[in-house]
Amino acid sequence: MTKRAILAPLLILLGVYLLLNQGGSVGAGSIFATFWPTMFVIPLGLFFHWMYFSLVGRKGIGLLIPGGILFVAGVVSQIATLFDSWDKMWPGFILAVAAGLFEFYWFGSRNKWLLIPINILTVLSLLFFVVFSIGPVLNHLSVVQPVIAVLLVLGGAWLILGQKKQS
Repeated sequence: MTKRAILAPLLILLGVYLLLNQGGSVGAGSIFATFWPTMFVIPLGLFFHWMYFSLVGRKGIGLLIPGGILFVAGVVSQIATLFDSWDKMWPGFILAVAAGLFEFYWFGSRNKWLLIPINILTVLSLLFFVVFSIGPVLNHLSVVQPVIAVLLVLGGAWLILGQKKQS
């Protein structure tokens, strides 16, 4: 791995941070508080993947479970930290477990019974994402709420009163 491969993402993240934090103080503490997932959690997840794909191979398939969990949890934490959206991003931690198990399934022996917890965790996570995100989305749509209400009433009336096809 070259110095460029390490330095380039760090410079991009620092640039994004400076764009998002205009007018705020910039110091080691604020950078650490904002990018702790990128500095610690995501690299640890990538380390587990690197160990599996480069060092131990198929013998160390169990490395993919914590690798997938840590990587996805790190990405979720970084997004939640950058946009202060912990109240909406927490289902990502359920998805992280599903991702780790899916990697174990995909690169492992493809035990079909492993798909049951993977699917349950994925559906549960997506359901919570939708449920906890729909409120803020609808709050932003409150300006057009009367228009949506009229369209729904007209759509329902059209379904009731519209011409029926003859079979």
